[in-house]
Amino acid sequence: MKPLLTFFALAYLISWTIWLPLYAHIFGINNLPALPYQHALGALGPLLASFITTFIFYKKEAAKILFKKSIKAKPLIYLSIALLSPFLLATLAATINYFVTHESIKFADLLTTKEFPQFSFLTFFFYNLFFLGFGEEVGWRGFALPQLQNKMNALTASIVLTMFWALWHLPLFYYRPGYTQMGVVAIVGWIFSLLTGSVLLTWLYNSTKGSIFICAIFHTTIDIAFTANFANKNIVNYMGFLITIWGVLTIVIFKPKLLSKLQNKNTEMLAA
Repeated sequence: MKPLLTFFALAYLISWTIWLPLYAHIFGINNLPALPYQHALGALGPLLASFITTFIFYKKEAAKILFKKSIKAKPLIYLSIALLSPFLLATLAATINYFVTHESIKFADLLTTKEFPQFSFLTFFFYNLFFLGFGEEVGWRGFALPQLQNKMNALTASIVLTMFWALWHLPLFYYRPGYTQMGVVAIVGWIFSLLTGSVLLTWLYNSTKGSIFICAIFHTTIDIAFTANFANKNIVNYMGFLITIWGVLTIVIFKPKLLSKLQNKNTEMLAA
């Protein structure tokens, strides 16, 4: 329990400290200097916390194993799912929206984003992969999930992790576009979407015997699909609905104990 609590405390401390110039106004502190991409830098908190905690409690060899799991890209079938499924879901959502509203489907917009119009698709992909994919998943799935699964079944571990994952986002509600406009109902929906994502990421992690790389890819492509110019409000809602169905089917098919077709959960933090 001590390693897990240390990890969460460090993840919050590192991220919230880096993000401080962006939300310090709520404490009456204004004009703190902020670096370009300060938000993205803060997303590296869980990654840094995972390696620091691993060094403290499990030493150098364990950190090497954590790194190896971060670059493990097999089985290729799950890598393909992580890469392609969010874009397929986005296309299906846009198709549903077309039949409901008759809005044309602009496939080219799936590769662009309003937040960084200067980025090419590949630049935006690798930006998300490094800062949000690896920045978060090395910590949440690579470190925290195996620790939790040592104490509870896979579904319960996913639910508990969702609570800590959601709390980590707290400062974003004071500065991040999209978060600052959320009301109570929207926040409840957002937490539920995190839970669905947590279930699917647990399924990917356990089914690949602990591939953090594949989890990072899926985190990246989901974020891109939801933030692309392609995704208007209706399409986002349909995507959320489709992903929820996917999450529920994952629980029904693979069962709460494992969320995987494998015989055992990947609970060992030092598993190769």
